[in-house]
Amino acid sequence: MERPRLVIIDGYSLLFRAFYGTRFLSTSDGQATNALFGFTNMLISIFSTLKPNAIIVALDAPGKTFRHADFPEYKGTRRETPDELVSQLKLSRGLIEALAIPVFEITGYEADDIVGTLSAQAEDKGYVTTIITGDHDALQLVDEMVSVQVPQNGGKPPKTYTPEGVVERYGFGPDRVIDYKALAGDSSDNIPGVAGIGDKSAKALIELFGPVEVMLERMDEVPEKFKKKIEPAIQNMLLSKRLATIDREVPVEYDFAAFRVTPESLDAARRKLLSFEFKNHVPRIEKAL
Repeated sequence: MERPRLVIIDGYSLLFRAFYGTRFLSTSDGQATNALFGFTNMLISIFSTLKPNAIIVALDAPGKTFRHADFPEYKGTRRETPDELVSQLKLSRGLIEALAIPVFEITGYEADDIVGTLSAQAEDKGYVTTIITGDHDALQLVDEMVSVQVPQNGGKPPKTYTPEGVVERYGFGPDRVIDYKALAGDSSDNIPGVAGIGDKSAKALIELFGPVEVMLERMDEVPEKFKKKIEPAIQNMLLSKRLATIDREVPVEYDFAAFRVTPESLDAARRKLLSFEFKNHVPRIEKAL
């Protein structure tokens, strides 16, 4: 018997990706809509291809997270969100709510943490889960019941990561993604890692030792060219691993109610799309749902 499928959408990650990957669009009265346009295309594709039994959207809540308590500079290098995107982030909520898709956001946590927690709960309930995100951090969540689908630019189909796909990308499995970031860091999140340790060095060290904690226990075996960089940066390395680790025990619960499109929600979605002047999207989403 085929297992039920849960789809978890990392909402703002997809909207940001759509904003920067779609040419500028606006309504006749000047409201920017390019992020909404790309996001709606992604929703239509999700409904058409994955046909989820349940679907949710995870969002980043405003304000700082528990990671900032450990490292105030976390994500400190990110540029300010353009006003044209801010307005679309607000409007996206109306579209999601019109489709009656449950939305989760929790103060102090990132969307990634909600995604990680709910995918773990889904696994316990026998669901296979597809996570839709533009953020490769989620690859640490991949296992036999959880896959990650990352949209691609240029009209290419999304890239789906299974455990084998993660190995193909990195040379190691999902459980070592956080060790990779502990060593190599992550400039997009301002995770420091170890200065002087890049992609190739991090992969080589993981191949030799696995988790960074094991590497520390066997420092006498670490090649000198790496040891001289790691020893002064041990605290940074361990901090980076904590920052990169998705919390899968967030205080959130989901009833896994089956996704159902009612005439009322379909009509509400239709009105939203027409308010964005997406006339061509209306028949497409009606067919996909």
